[in-house]
Amino acid sequence: MHVWQMQEAKARLSEVVKCAESEGPQDITLHGQSVAVLVSRSMFERLSGSGHSLVEFMRQSPLYGLEDIEAENAR
Repeated sequence: MHVWQMQEAKARLSEVVKCAESEGPQDITLHGQSVAVLVSRSMFERLSGSGHSLVEFMRQSPLYGLEDIEAENAR
């Protein structure tokens, strides 16, 4: 992960964004401390999930609505 000082990241924002798209996350520091990480939109969407709730996810199951499903108690 490339590390950018805040001032440098501000001055070269378009380059930081391009690097996030092509190379992966970009670390931004302030006074030597990491304060932010810039990621591409595609990585953000992968990391944040689809935005659906667990209920919506379960409703998309091919088993949704079936009445005769039996669950065994695993011991």
